[in-house]
Amino acid sequence: MNIVTAIKEEMLVPIHPAGWPFIALFALVTLGISFGLWAPFAIIGVPLTLWCVYFFRNPPRTLPLEPELVIAPADGRVLSTDVAPLPDELSSLKGEYRCIAIFMNVFDVHVNRSPINATITEKHYIPGAYVNASLDKASHDNERMALILDAEDQKGLRIGVVQIAGLVARRIICERDEKDRLSAGQVFGIIRFGSRVDVWIPKAFDALVYPGQRTIAGETVIADLKPAPKARRAAKSSKTR
Repeated sequence: MNIVTAIKEEMLVPIHPAGWPFIALFALVTLGISFGLWAPFAIIGVPLTLWCVYFFRNPPRTLPLEPELVIAPADGRVLSTDVAPLPDELSSLKGEYRCIAIFMNVFDVHVNRSPINATITEKHYIPGAYVNASLDKASHDNERMALILDAEDQKGLRIGVVQIAGLVARRIICERDEKDRLSAGQVFGIIRFGSRVDVWIPKAFDALVYPGQRTIAGETVIADLKPAPKARRAAKSSKTR
């Protein structure tokens, strides 16, 4: 792949609608100052406008085919995959849960995608602080939007997805509401400008990513919700009785 093709594939992609007001603002300020007040401002303004376009990009993604797989809801770096106490807004989830936390820096794609085929059964907005989203306490202290999803392909299975604001991120956008159905990989929101998304899965299922690993929203498999081999054998045995 040559450099021209690489640039086209990275830059000539759809833009999330939430980005157009910012792109227009950056462009107008750059034009106004550069042509009306101080021409050298273009040296700063043009790169900033291009960065804004880059930030709000929404590239197409190729989804895994198996419905039991949990896919990353965000581009970024995995912070942790540990079993942790559930935040209050996910208290309707029963039992112990594992939190797969993904941190997005200002250069990552910030469009968020559904990790599974599911229906939104709960949606909670929680006002809060804006501490560094890479810190553990961010999942309990920061402003966030929490969704509880009922899995479509595994009846009775529920997971949590939480969009978390950070130091720079001051706006969480969730475009879906309770009772809405989400397909795996479907865009449901965006956070600007740097933040985190946590996926909460039952403790019984292992994470398939590790801290420090990079994820691609809609493509990277972060967990497998198929029953463990022993559980499958037990279920098969009970059906034959």
